[in-house]
Amino acid sequence: MAVNPTPTFLELRQQLKKRELAPIYLLHGEEGYYIDELVKDFEALVPESERDFNLYTMYAPEVNADTVMDACRRYPMMAERQVVIVKEAQSVRADEVNRLHLYAQRPTPTTVLVICVRGAQAKAKNLLAEMKKVGGVVFESKKLTERTVGPVINDLIKDKGLHIEAKGLTMLRDYIGTDLSRLYNEINKLAIVLGPGATVTPESIERNIGISKDYNNFELVDALSVRDAAKALRVINYFRSNPRKNPTVMTVASLFNYFSNLLIYQFCKDRTPAGYMVALGFKGTWQLRNYETGARYYNARQSIEIISAIREFDTRSKGIGSRQEEYDLLQDLIFRILTAAGNIAV
Repeated sequence: MAVNPTPTFLELRQQLKKRELAPIYLLHGEEGYYIDELVKDFEALVPESERDFNLYTMYAPEVNADTVMDACRRYPMMAERQVVIVKEAQSVRADEVNRLHLYAQRPTPTTVLVICVRGAQAKAKNLLAEMKKVGGVVFESKKLTERTVGPVINDLIKDKGLHIEAKGLTMLRDYIGTDLSRLYNEINKLAIVLGPGATVTPESIERNIGISKDYNNFELVDALSVRDAAKALRVINYFRSNPRKNPTVMTVASLFNYFSNLLIYQFCKDRTPAGYMVALGFKGTWQLRNYETGARYYNARQSIEIISAIREFDTRSKGIGSRQEEYDLLQDLIFRILTAAGNIAV
């Protein structure tokens, strides 16, 4: 069966699990976690008892392209295949990696070659061209962003055979952020504790990960979206009493994300659910609920004023123009959000 030449992380893992293999793989990109995990999957293609003979792990700074190609051209010893993994290819000249195109012109059918360029993009034009001709696979490991982390969480939850409530997804996104290693570890923990088919709820997250279901960034945004001052201040006071678990940088990132998206929502020309989802990069209509609510309590001018206030908080929290304690600054910011009148220069 032909493999996907540009798979996602989960798609590539599934291909390897099913032994749908290509002759050459290039793993490159800024996010090292994905590459490290995939290397483990490639190593697992060779049974433990065969690894002394059929698994070659090389480090690019210690070998040259000729050595790699010689290893690839050998045949496995009493086995179906051998796996050759070249690590740290980002540490050598691009033309040295590119020389592997000579092997890619006629790859050995019983060899799987894996080239890892960790933390950078490979600049190997000839190699990429030859890989394309022989059905090679290129995986680009991209850094997560505030906008992409939600879908990644959702995909991983599905991959573990779980379901998740909207509030639970937002709690994980806000609390863990874009730390992939921690994100995967926490979701694996939930999968083990809850079991297949379970729904990840705010209560299960609170119980197993330690994020408060009542006092978190989701609840703060939820309160601000309806201008519930009492609830918002309760959350801020809780954050002040638990600063280690509730850093202001994460809180302000959540506020900026919400009001930036709200402004996009308010200026969206296609005012249908599908139009909003495209504009915001969302995959589910449930993600629109807070913005539908927020648009009833804030107009576009107020959103602009609030975003300006958040930027000012960021400057002042770094000691520029203010010596106030960060949670005092955060409380002031919440007050400015709740009282925003939309007074902006036009």
